[in-house]
Amino acid sequence: MANHTLPPRTRRSAPRRRSRSGLVLWAGFGVVAALAIVLVVGLLLGGAPSPLAQQGGPSPSGTGPVAAAVDPAALQESTTYTTLQGTVPDPAPQQTTDGRVAHPVRETMVHDAPGGTPIARMPVTQIGDTWLPVIAQQGDWAQVLLPSRPSSSTGWLPMADLDVKTTPYRIAVHLGSMKLELFEDGTRIAQWTVGIGKPSAPTPTGRTFLLGAFSDDQQKYSPVILPLGTHSPTHDTFGGGPGTVAIHTWPTADVFGTPTSDGCIRVPADALRQLQEVPLGTLVTIDEA
Repeated sequence: MANHTLPPRTRRSAPRRRSRSGLVLWAGFGVVAALAIVLVVGLLLGGAPSPLAQQGGPSPSGTGPVAAAVDPAALQESTTYTTLQGTVPDPAPQQTTDGRVAHPVRETMVHDAPGGTPIARMPVTQIGDTWLPVIAQQGDWAQVLLPSRPSSSTGWLPMADLDVKTTPYRIAVHLGSMKLELFEDGTRIAQWTVGIGKPSAPTPTGRTFLLGAFSDDQQKYSPVILPLGTHSPTHDTFGGGPGTVAIHTWPTADVFGTPTSDGCIRVPADALRQLQEVPLGTLVTIDEA
């Protein structure tokens, strides 16, 4: 049984990506705001307290009360390596989106609602640059799918901290027929028969996304592995790393059309080559059809 091992948390690089449509997903590395210092300076200067400290006051977007100040350093990062508390489940796990994907231009806090309680920190990079699908927007806040456990978790990020682009692509995985479809601007441009998780280690269903791309020198079955923003429901780890479900190829074709993996989606080599060109953050839907 071969498993992929995700790169360690300190690794922040990924293979250079190109999009067939010329869509460029990029962002500069922002400077992380030191919230604690800002609060102290504000108090010393006698100014008004930070809006985060105004419990029950209006949020900048007028969408509701703002939670009390939270020390960002006390919050976990939202990555594929972490498990978060206080997240909101995906309200529409099979619904498509308008293609918007968001990249934090600086480390920002994830909230449980627009202007609500901070529950995590979203880093600028993790497995490559962080790109997340936008599934809803309320005022100055975007609801995104998160890469953390529990799978299918969502959170809210302030639009002011995001670079938002649009990808024309969408990936659909159908477990019943063991097919993977690639769509561009709503039109199916490719379809492949794939391998999926076995009954004892199923591939999870729901909405997720392309989280990154990396190579693993410890295995020979796939030149590049494409981790998704979802996790195995039965495995806490693959090869010592988190139990992150991924798309990758396989050296023999007999696995395609069979439920024999530990939850990952095994695709033919030509499928992997095309999927490598799809921008990070692109929506992936997995259903039982």
